[in-house]
Amino acid sequence: MPASSIYLGIIGSLIASLGTGLGALPTLFIKRITPHAQGIMLGFGAGVMLAATAFSLIIPGIEAADEALGNNITAALVITTGIILGGVFLWLSHQYFPHEHFFKGREGSDLINLKRVWLFVIAIAIHNFPEGLAVGVGFGGENIANGIALTAGIFLQNIPEGLVVSLSLLSEGYSKRQAILISAFTGLVELVGGIVGAIAVTIAQPVLPIAMGFAAGAMLFVICDEIIPESNRLGYEKAGTIGVMAGFILMMFLDVSLG
Repeated sequence: MPASSIYLGIIGSLIASLGTGLGALPTLFIKRITPHAQGIMLGFGAGVMLAATAFSLIIPGIEAADEALGNNITAALVITTGIILGGVFLWLSHQYFPHEHFFKGREGSDLINLKRVWLFVIAIAIHNFPEGLAVGVGFGGENIANGIALTAGIFLQNIPEGLVVSLSLLSEGYSKRQAILISAFTGLVELVGGIVGAIAVTIAQPVLPIAMGFAAGAMLFVICDEIIPESNRLGYEKAGTIGVMAGFILMMFLDVSLG
């Protein structure tokens, strides 16, 4: 079902991306949330992504590689290679694309002088691309339940993230309209990632296991390098940890219920 896999990947990544805009809408009614609440929300998103990475990318990837290669050790090595490549890809993106985080400040190349808003947009785009990629890759296999679970998980993760991003832009002096539109726009980067992932694994099915590993590695980098540190940077580490555990458990049940 090559064509249907691509369509499902596009639809899934589009649905997931809408979570960012949906999460930004409360900015119309509230101006700020407490650092404690931010820590929980960011942690929750990290937990959801972590479970989605484990249950909907790594485990199915190992199973697909084992079925293709007939050796579970080789299958694990294939996924490991993909994870490393995905992590390196995100690390290089952080190194060479100029961007700015709300809490960590500026990173990447200083060769390009951009307006601060575009530095924020690039940072969020780097963060969102692997999420869309994961959804697209998830629909590339025979079991579309993986893609559905990833779509649901990323959508859930995007809601609190959209609120935090929008409120952070508000605190930087942007209007409510600008904050919501920028948040929604950055979510659409996931659609690009979804298209890339779905087309890649549909055209070349043998690359599905390593593509799943690649998406998992990119997601793990985002979780470990950005989301969890930023949830702890606010000074409420316990709140962030509770959020991670709650998000992981919720996504675990969601993944199991979807088969």
